Amino acid sequence: MDNKRYQNGLARLAEVDGQAGEHVIQSLQHVAPDLGRYIIEFAFGDIYRRPLLTLEEREVITLSSLLTAGGCEAQLDVHIQAALNVGISREKVIEVFMQCIPYTGFPRVLNAVHVAKQVFARQAAEA
Repeated sequence: MDNKRYQNGLARLAEVDGQAGEHVIQSLQHVAPDLGRYIIEFAFGDIYRRPLLTLEEREVITLSSLLTAGGCEAQLDVHIQAALNVGISREKVIEVFMQCIPYTGFPRVLNAVHVAKQVFARQAAEA
């Protein structure tokens, strides 16, 4: 294992996803620990550390990609929280989803908005 790459990825994961990312990685420890390591090293150690896009731009892309893929509500939950963590407003999260209506349709957008509603409520309860 490339320890520097892992440590860089772990730091970026914490910066972007906070505790939600940590929970995802911990949930994989007993069933697929290598998957957790790949998420840390590749997604956050390599991709999220590339210099040309901001973290905000990366999260907008991630939100729209997860929405478009469909069936990714658990990952949307984590990345909606990540979007808020990196400074994207609730209104902008919803606007990103609205932009997807012509390309993916109402059902997937409605699913994403439902997940956002849950994340926003959880965030308000924690405040």
